[in-house]
Amino acid sequence: MARRVDYQNVADDYHQHRQLKKGAAGWVLLAGLGVSYVISGDFAGWNFGLDEGGWGGLLIATVLMAVMYTCMVLGLAEMSSTLPTAGAGYGFARRALGPLGGYATGVAVLIEYAVAPAAIAVFIGGYVEALGLFGLTNSWPVYLVAYLIFIGLHIWGVGEALKVMFAITAVAVVALLATVVGLLPHFRVDNLFDIAATDAAGASGFLPFGFAGALAALVYGIWFFLAVEGVPLAAEETADPKRDMPRGIIVAMGVLLVFAAFMLLLVPGSAGAETVRVSDNPLPLALRTALGEASWIAGFVNYAGLAGLVASFFSIIYAYSRQLFALSRAGYLPRVLSLTGSRKTPWVALVVPGTIGFLLAALTQNGALLINIAVFGATVSYVLLNLSHIALRRREPDLERGYRTPGGVVTTGIALTLSVVAVIATFFVDRTAAGITAAVFVAFVAYFWFYSRHHLVSSAPEEEFDQITEAEGGLR
Repeated sequence: MARRVDYQNVADDYHQHRQLKKGAAGWVLLAGLGVSYVISGDFAGWNFGLDEGGWGGLLIATVLMAVMYTCMVLGLAEMSSTLPTAGAGYGFARRALGPLGGYATGVAVLIEYAVAPAAIAVFIGGYVEALGLFGLTNSWPVYLVAYLIFIGLHIWGVGEALKVMFAITAVAVVALLATVVGLLPHFRVDNLFDIAATDAAGASGFLPFGFAGALAALVYGIWFFLAVEGVPLAAEETADPKRDMPRGIIVAMGVLLVFAAFMLLLVPGSAGAETVRVSDNPLPLALRTALGEASWIAGFVNYAGLAGLVASFFSIIYAYSRQLFALSRAGYLPRVLSLTGSRKTPWVALVVPGTIGFLLAALTQNGALLINIAVFGATVSYVLLNLSHIALRRREPDLERGYRTPGGVVTTGIALTLSVVAVIATFFVDRTAAGITAAVFVAFVAYFWFYSRHHLVSSAPEEEFDQITEAEGGLR
């Protein structure tokens, strides 16, 4: 995939101004980071899949996406233990698919992670307004404060930021456990199927919107797990990536699978799928329906849901900065974006996407549109990530690996197939979002093709392998 690139010499101190803090995260913090990326999806968003496919359609979608993510995470656990760089997805694909494949993967991940915080900021603003906090009637000041505070924490230091993130995530986890305890006694199977069947092809009590509804629900099944693949972006800040990376991302995925199962069953199963299908705040609504309007658990979960949104917002800011840092450090994007400060945090890569994200949130105030853009970028990256694992296994079977994926290429082959289906499904939900994302993606690829592939940095970690293989080829 477009392996012809040109490298430029850089100053001797180039990498001294582009260093991350080593050893800031162990596997427990990495697992917390993985849960933090995703946990907001348990509080809101997934339930719109009920409106697309009914409970049966969302069940099928969630099971398929759970299989896809589990298989992909097992592949990522292998690649992150083998190639522990801040580039993560871009670094894996760079080695397996060449410069264009690596760059395309990095851009898809960057779109996902740069846009998702903007969407979450909109949801945070909505929560603040709904709770009547500060007397706000327009949420843009909330977006601004959120970006300023959490970008500031990340600039302060990665270890400090991850610990704050871990504490916020713990509050959100307690809220999910309280939801489970509150709703479990009120679960009724009949509540899952109270959406009336339509006249769509294949419609039934189980699939009220037919087969097409189940396909459209795939996007919302993704919301239970979206962004867990960002854990390897912390590789260069991990003490022992060969051991900690696989353990951290696999534990995070296990936790997310458990919470997804509980939310999918108990929230509609206690309040009714019809009741929560279009709610912006489904967990407190289900608790109030089951326990009464005065329920203290519902009030607690209402406020703690804000913590869940903040946790994902906070952690995905970390993810976009590391992906942008790696692409910039290697010269794929303007090099100034990879500068780090005295505390070895990539402050430019934090501020620039944050500014863009704030503007997107303030100008659109449309969380659903922004999330759908992020999902399209995510599904494209999943296709390329799974393809990278398969290519690396075939091209470099003897490469030293700290962890090996159970089932090998069969496992990631399953994930690849399902990720292609997920890309197709995004067009069933929001063609506008998919079209916008595709246009931005093409613009990034054009930048690479006409400019940046002629200005790469050979000493960047993700690029060094290309130099070694070319040198070895010249000796044969």
